[in-house]
Amino acid sequence: MPAKEARRSLRTHPPIPRLFCLVDATTRVDVLPALVAAGVDGFQVRDKSLSTVELTGLARTVVDAVRPLGACVVVNDRLDIALAVGAEGVHLGVDDLPVADARRIAPELVIGATCRSREAVEAAHANGADYCGFGPIFANTGKPGLPDPLGPEAMAAATGLLPLIAIGGVNDSNAAAARASGAHGVAVIGGIWAQPDAVIAAAAIAEALCE
Repeated sequence: MPAKEARRSLRTHPPIPRLFCLVDATTRVDVLPALVAAGVDGFQVRDKSLSTVELTGLARTVVDAVRPLGACVVVNDRLDIALAVGAEGVHLGVDDLPVADARRIAPELVIGATCRSREAVEAAHANGADYCGFGPIFANTGKPGLPDPLGPEAMAAATGLLPLIAIGGVNDSNAAAARASGAHGVAVIGGIWAQPDAVIAAAAIAEALCE
């Protein structure tokens, strides 16, 4: 077994979630336990508007709220904060700390990488990522400035190397299509938080992922 694959096989960490819910400073943290009960098994903490102190406080609050319930917490962009609060992982974008450096610093952490092509997934795999956030898959009104949606076909072409988490416009009406195209799971913002009842919306997405 190559040394890189041997190191990968020795790592132990929680299972990659099927349903990530993104969390920011506007999130009602008191709702998070109900979201776990509804089927959310992962939370990504992301808010570029917060200071380091504020983001650390938010991430710690999320960890305290959902870890006793068995959910996984990933901090977007900030390896330092993920380590400081004891989160299970970090998700790194293309302009963040390189995956290979994060893996060297934190060999036991779950590390996700943002990808938009099979080539990017191959690079993330080679550098030690555990999963890829792949997208945007569908049209997304929750995050202005995103590129055009890739579509399920691009997801299907990128499968086979790492678990892929479909992101971008995911809701209860298209989550099953993302899974059918090869996604391990989905990451959701507006499909949960922009709905009249976040818990009901999360439960519907969780059910769709099981179809």
